[in-house]
Amino acid sequence: MNTIHVDVVSAEESIFSGEARFVALPGESGELGVYPRHTPLITRVKAGSVRIEMADGSEEFVFVAGGIIEVQPDRVTVLSDTAIRGKDLDEEKANAAKALAREALKNAKSEVDLAMAQSELSTLVAQIAALRRFQHKR
Repeated sequence: MNTIHVDVVSAEESIFSGEARFVALPGESGELGVYPRHTPLITRVKAGSVRIEMADGSEEFVFVAGGIIEVQPDRVTVLSDTAIRGKDLDEEKANAAKALAREALKNAKSEVDLAMAQSELSTLVAQIAALRRFQHKR
């Protein structure tokens, strides 16, 4: 069976490393589907979930926010600012952080504050959506 090696790395640690039959990634211009022998490419990551279909048919999910994806015919590397294993996502914490980001958005005093609050809110909305997809798959 053909597989592709997948590495997902955050700023703090290696989140996933293994062989996969297929990988779905949140690229800057939309979701990318990668099979073994894919054409090489590099693109930015947007907030969303990486879905890794393992060689045995099981699936792994990782939430990523920001970073770079490099695809080679035999390897996919995701270098992400933030990466969280699907099983480690906490909806209660994410919803609390989302409420704080909404409050920061309301209280923004400058364009920089507004941009930071919007970015944080966008990331948290994507994280909650990824969490719900992960829970639905279990």
